[in-house]
Amino acid sequence: MGIEVQNFQEDVIEASSKIPVLVDFWAEWCGPCRVLGPILDKLEAEQSGSWKLAKVDTDQNPELSTQYGIQGIPAVKLFVDGNVVSEFTGALPELEVRKWLEAAIPTEANTMLAQAEESVSKGQNQQAIEILESILKKNSDDLSAAGLLARLLVFQDPDRAVVLAQVASDDPRFMVIGEAISLVVEFRTKHQNSTISGVEEGRDEYLNASKALDEGDLDAVLVSIIEVLKKNRYIDDDGARKTGVALFTLLGDTHPLTQKYRRTFNMWLY
Repeated sequence: MGIEVQNFQEDVIEASSKIPVLVDFWAEWCGPCRVLGPILDKLEAEQSGSWKLAKVDTDQNPELSTQYGIQGIPAVKLFVDGNVVSEFTGALPELEVRKWLEAAIPTEANTMLAQAEESVSKGQNQQAIEILESILKKNSDDLSAAGLLARLLVFQDPDRAVVLAQVASDDPRFMVIGEAISLVVEFRTKHQNSTISGVEEGRDEYLNASKALDEGDLDAVLVSIIEVLKKNRYIDDDGARKTGVALFTLLGDTHPLTQKYRRTFNMWLY
């Protein structure tokens, strides 16, 4: 249970130099406040030591409501070192509050995750993998780390990527990436057990793309997929298009292969 703020300077501003303080601005008459309050209490208990919950009754503290620009309640503000670093208004569902806390609370894991994401943006994937492995060694259920690591490993360790994707599947933010991983991993084995007719146009190029993916030659994969689109876009239930979209999703917009092939790929879709 959070504390009722008696002295805002001491209970929030000064205290936030030692531990993040989450302030819940609420009122007795506010229905949504009664929905959000128990969620915050539950999360504080679960994450004991990561942050402290403080409650401010806006009816009893109108000057604080004015000072912090409270326009509607419940209003939640996170204080670190005396400053508001993140906030939201309204009775968010528990999952949304968890996601907000995950991004807002300056934990060691969040700092390391940000470093991993920065490494990926610079093309330093191996460095990112090492950071993510360190996060998961401490907490194997870290959804964000598992999701990003799955994306990075899908081309070099697809079996592990599938396992990590399953760990991250509870995170709605990971849904598109997870589906792309499943599709790409499945496509890797198409050349081994294909049921596509030997006379179907584009078959050889399609299976060549699968074989190239199995061998880790992404350049050859995309070249073959584009050739399939030119000859028979709808082979294997539109498999070439689906695989191409999945590959570009996993590679990201800034990857050299995305920049090299996506425009041509898109051109042959229409």
